[in-house]
This record gives sequence, structure tokens and C-alpha cells, in this order.
Amino acid sequence: MRLWLLLTGVLASVVNGSAGSPVVDLHGTAHSGDRPEPRAVVWLDASASAAPAAAVKPRLDQRNLDFSPRILAVRVGTVVDFPNNDRVFHNVFSFHDGKRFDLGLYPGGTVKQVMFDHPGLSRIFCNIHPNMAAYVMVVDTPHYSVSDSDGRFTIEGVAPGSYTYHAWRPGGPELTGSAVVEAGLSLDLRWP
Repeated sequence: MRLWLLLTGVLASVVNGSAGSPVVDLHGTAHSGDRPEPRAVVWLDASASAAPAAAVKPRLDQRNLDFSPRILAVRVGTVVDFPNNDRVFHNVFSFHDGKRFDLGLYPGGTVKQVMFDHPGLSRIFCNIHPNMAAYVMVVDTPHYSVSDSDGRFTIEGVAPGSYTYHAWRPGGPELTGSAVVEAGLSLDLRWP
């Protein structure tokens, strides 16, 4: 398997961190072959205490007999809301890898929660609606992002330096490699 890592000098900006030290917003792209890879999760190995947790509480919504978003990335220790915004009952569960849980049957208008307390991939399903599926990737770092529909991503507030990166997409192998993060460099990933 060949992995392409391109560092180009166009897509990073420097901002000041909380202690006044410079940090970089690392921009990049994810591709599968020649196509952009939407919803790829990209993260850098770094100390889990390096940045505060996100202020917005993540949610995996159930609406129109589907999960939204289909791919969610969160830090270890994050509580995720699972609101049922359908007019039917759902039973959200995960029995494979990652966090194992079963929220039981619950009606529309109800919200249940799960704390994702260790890193890994959780495959999420509904016991009643077999076509419903989603993924929650739990990472032990403050530096992560999910690519948009054009395969672009931004990992905000990274101290310049050398990092090990990881990238995951549904149906593909996890990519791992080394990257130098500094102003003017981008991280461009490609699955074969």
C-alpha cells in the first residue's frame, strides 16, 4: 500500500495561543485516489492536556431515520448527546470495538447521553432500523478534525513542531505518518 504525504507551502496561518505562544491552524486535504474524501477523521498525537475541551457539546442526532452527522470525532472523556428527533422509537447501541453501550428504546423528543471514556472507533446502530449507522471516533488529543465534502480539514491551535498524524475513513485502513507543523505548510493525505 502506498501512502502519499505532501507538505505544501500555502494553507497554514499563525495565531497566538492562550499563553501568547504562537500556534498554527493546520489546513489540509484528504483524498481517496483522485477523489476528495469527505468525513475523514484526522488527528495529531499530542498531550491530552494541551488544549481545553470544546465548548460546544457534540450530538449525534436521529432525524428522518438516519444519524446526523454520520461521522463524529470527539476527545476522550466527552459526553455525546443522542437526541431522538423522529416520531418513532429508536434504540441506539454499539457492541463493536470502542465504547460498548445500549441506550434502550426511547421515544421522539427524548435525549440520552453517552460518555466516551477511552480512545477508539465506535460503530453506532439502531436496533429497530437496520439501515441506520454512524461512527464515533474517540481520540486522546485536542488536535483533530473531520474533513468537509471537498476533503478539506483544519486542525486549530497546534504548536509548531513534529507530530505523528493519523487519518481514518469508513471502509479504509488507518493512515499513520509523520508531519512537520509550521506556518505555511499543509497536510495532504491520500488513500490509494
